Amino acid sequence: MKKVFIDGETGTTGLQVRDRLVNHPNISIISIDPAKKRDVEEKRRLMKEADVTVLCLPDDAAKDSVVLAKEEGCRILDASSVHRVADGWVYGLPELDVTQRAKIKDAQFVSNPGCYPTGAILLLKPLVEAGLLPAAGDYSINAISGYSGGGNALIDRYENTDNAPIFGAYGLTFNHKHLPEIKTWSGINKAPIFVPSVGSFSQGMLTFLPIQLKGEVTMAQLQAKLADVYASDSFVKVNDFNAVEDTAAPFLTPHGLENTNLVELSVLSGPDNQSGVLVAKLDNLGKGASGAAVQNLNIMLGFAEETAVNL
Repeated sequence: MKKVFIDGETGTTGLQVRDRLVNHPNISIISIDPAKKRDVEEKRRLMKEADVTVLCLPDDAAKDSVVLAKEEGCRILDASSVHRVADGWVYGLPELDVTQRAKIKDAQFVSNPGCYPTGAILLLKPLVEAGLLPAAGDYSINAISGYSGGGNALIDRYENTDNAPIFGAYGLTFNHKHLPEIKTWSGINKAPIFVPSVGSFSQGMLTFLPIQLKGEVTMAQLQAKLADVYASDSFVKVNDFNAVEDTAAPFLTPHGLENTNLVELSVLSGPDNQSGVLVAKLDNLGKGASGAAVQNLNIMLGFAEETAVNL
């Protein structure tokens, strides 16, 4: 039985990681006394006792906990955003390429991916790598997430007040913290224009990548490449070309994958087969956060990566 310490157990991601791990047959959770949650020496003791510590903390607090981990030689899975492009850290997206699982398994420090970047990178990287999309292209990404992605304050606003918007775009200074992560791991040469938004629903996410092709490449080829790349991945499903959820009313909604570690990728084309949109759908709290964290824990500790990833 392996031991996992969740530093930040009472936050949105920490609670979801805990809810998954309580059903894990090979992992036991060690918890800090709430009265000592800011006690550095108590954290140090629990980190030394644990096989892996999961950081579900604000960025600055995560940095402080990593200092302790480095002093003690402890293994860390960090769900904050501060180490996703940092030297010495392995990016915790197992589907990134054929070598990534081995890197995660052997790493001391693993950074859990962001929710928006997960969908964007899974769409972009294999297509850029194959030369079907240009690394030097100008890309824009529009996305919408359930309000649970904003943490406890936004959850409280939506669930306990009357002043939450039905829809709201944000990140309009165009320097969102996810941009370096998307650029680095998708293999594009410059950061995309990225406009995230929040909707009046708890969980679920859609990430849209509009495409205008040039030359002989077609949208159908993009779908075929994605389907081939992810054919053996348990958690990535590539939908049929131009598939929609309801042909009578062709909506694509962010719903249907709540509490799972699944992501669905779609390629939707205009009649010319040269323009359209790539779409990733996932649960912002599942494959976008806590489900991915448990998947990474399983890989780090040598367990089947499907174990306990869903609620």
